Amino acid sequence: MNVSVVLFTADLRLHDHPPLLAGCGGDGTGQVVPLFVRDRAVDAAGFAVPNRLAFLADCLRDLDAGLRERGGRLVVRSGDLVEQVCRVVTEADAAEVHMASGVGAYAHHREQGLRRALEALGRRLHVHDTVTTVVPPGGVTPASSDHFAVFTPYFRQWSGQPLRGVLGAPRAVRVPDGVASEPLPSRAGLSGLSEGLARGGETAGRERLAAWLRSGLAAYEDRHDDLAGDATSRLSPHLHFGTLSPVEVVHRVRAAGGPGAEAFVRQVAWRDFHRQVLAARPDAARSDYRTRHDHWRSPQEAEADVAAWKAGLTGYPVIDAAMRQLRHEGWMHNRARLLTAGFLTKTLYVDWRVGARHFLDLLVDGDLANNQLNWQWVAGTGTDTRPNRVLNPVRQAKRYDLDGAYVRRWVPELAGLPGPAVHEPWQPAGLDRAAVDYPDPIVDLAAGLARFREARARG
Repeated sequence: MNVSVVLFTADLRLHDHPPLLAGCGGDGTGQVVPLFVRDRAVDAAGFAVPNRLAFLADCLRDLDAGLRERGGRLVVRSGDLVEQVCRVVTEADAAEVHMASGVGAYAHHREQGLRRALEALGRRLHVHDTVTTVVPPGGVTPASSDHFAVFTPYFRQWSGQPLRGVLGAPRAVRVPDGVASEPLPSRAGLSGLSEGLARGGETAGRERLAAWLRSGLAAYEDRHDDLAGDATSRLSPHLHFGTLSPVEVVHRVRAAGGPGAEAFVRQVAWRDFHRQVLAARPDAARSDYRTRHDHWRSPQEAEADVAAWKAGLTGYPVIDAAMRQLRHEGWMHNRARLLTAGFLTKTLYVDWRVGARHFLDLLVDGDLANNQLNWQWVAGTGTDTRPNRVLNPVRQAKRYDLDGAYVRRWVPELAGLPGPAVHEPWQPAGLDRAAVDYPDPIVDLAAGLARFREARARG
């Protein structure tokens, strides 16, 4: 009897899962051990934060339930990933392991180490592309480089790549006896969770995708920057954990059509773009992709400003609203991410790594490629072709939160201010200052802009 191990990583689903179908065998007669390893190295690197652990627990429980409906079950282990996979391979007498390809330095190191260890046991490792991306890193490249550094030409080639077909979920999953599993994790006992954290799992992801295709996609092109309207898909956590297949998402969005379809597909392409950058330049997770020779403010000098930014107490209502949304939901609107990151890096002139770490501490969709490279894009140390652009938070708020509903939702101290007036830095006129506990601006925008320009000019 052929036995395979399918190692789940950032692909916690049954639908459109090439490694799982390959492990089950084309004729459905093979036995497979669906395995998830709680990787000790990932925990040690600081990625095991409460919001993502809770969402992960939901995903694993939902995955196990789906496998049990098909006669199988999920095996969960903790520790060194290579060691645990090899133990399961030996226990199940498996001949091969199937897994999705990853990006980033650790993913590459993990795959190499696992391949060597399995070869020493006389087993094979099969790594599958287009499981967590639409186009794999390196799938399209410019003539003169190993990766694209500018999005537009990347998107042009990306759009021309043929999509593989969407695969169905296996009808049956046959797991051999004798392979022990740890208990499934749960949200119970986790502290520090965001109160409004969304539910994880493939079932929730597919429900959200179906609902958004029905009622959100058509207006996406016109409304995706509307802060109060919340017209984005909110699919990012499901793409991060792989409870949705990006290939299936693109197929279904294109099939739905309409003016919002290509605008949304473009955002999926940005996700792949960042992955191909990180795959080619793994050090971009912690170092400037394109240095501007910044001399960021010292931690001591910036300490109070950073604390105010994290707490949503900067005196700039749209910035504070966004940071409070992040803490409450473990998620933030895409336009708000641009504004808060730009405010920290350019108006406050604080190292982008400080903000990137805070986002990773809270975001349920905290993704190394997207998070770090988006922060670098905003800071002007990444792939942005206009590295010194500065977004004015007041003007941006008046444009994307026209009537102030987003600010009033998250900064209730200012609910008494009428319409777009809520976007001005603290204006006591018309309100009882003693009755409204809201801070003065921590920085003058003009002064912050001058400091940034002077620092960049010095190089």
